[in-house]
Amino acid sequence: MKATVSRRRRLLRAVGLSLAFSIPAAALAFVVRVGVPDVVRLDDAAISAATPLAQTDATLRSVLLAGQAAFQPPWVNLAVALVCVWAWRRRSLGTRALWAIVTVLLGWGLGNGVKALVGRARPVVEHAVDHAPGYSFPSGHATNTTVAAIVLLVLLWPQLRRRGRATGVVLAVAAVLLIGVDRVMLGAHFPSDVLGGYLLGAAVAAGSALGYLGRGPAAPDEPSVDHPSTAPPSPEEP
Repeated sequence: MKATVSRRRRLLRAVGLSLAFSIPAAALAFVVRVGVPDVVRLDDAAISAATPLAQTDATLRSVLLAGQAAFQPPWVNLAVALVCVWAWRRRSLGTRALWAIVTVLLGWGLGNGVKALVGRARPVVEHAVDHAPGYSFPSGHATNTTVAAIVLLVLLWPQLRRRGRATGVVLAVAAVLLIGVDRVMLGAHFPSDVLGGYLLGAAVAAGSALGYLGRGPAAPDEPSVDHPSTAPPSPEEP
């Protein structure tokens, strides 16, 4: 009973922190929804400058299209799920693995919900390389990749040494930034769509991690669930 109450409390804390961290994303969504002229002008200028590069350079276009396909949310979520299974079966990180996959799916669902709520049309690009369906804000690729990158770092952090942690951070940041560039250069999203995806994804992942797992991601999971034989958790453990 006590464990159930603790999990419920942590879940509520995770939801509350995610909502609080989402305020910047909500503010940007409002700006996009009402069509603030300066933002519209900057978005249009960025699309006009970036998309011709993908149209004229065949190699760059192939790389961008490959990145778009590889980082489709279903494939990213499948990769996270496989890592979660490994963490659960091989590293006894059951609690963290469950948290990780639930958080990624939550971020995916929220991103789609915000898309429908804002209802922003995709950029109109002459001779577009690709035509993406659905609404534009926020970028689903950016949202999902950001959530997945943060979640995987938190999940695997206890298993990594110093060099592995540094490498993980570099790879996560590179993946998030490159997918944002990909979306703009292909003309699938405005820069503000990508920024909105970053803000929403980071809010969901960081709020969920701090609320449910606490401030000590390197500490062991709940001993009663994931590490029956380990010492009691540190004071920072939830």
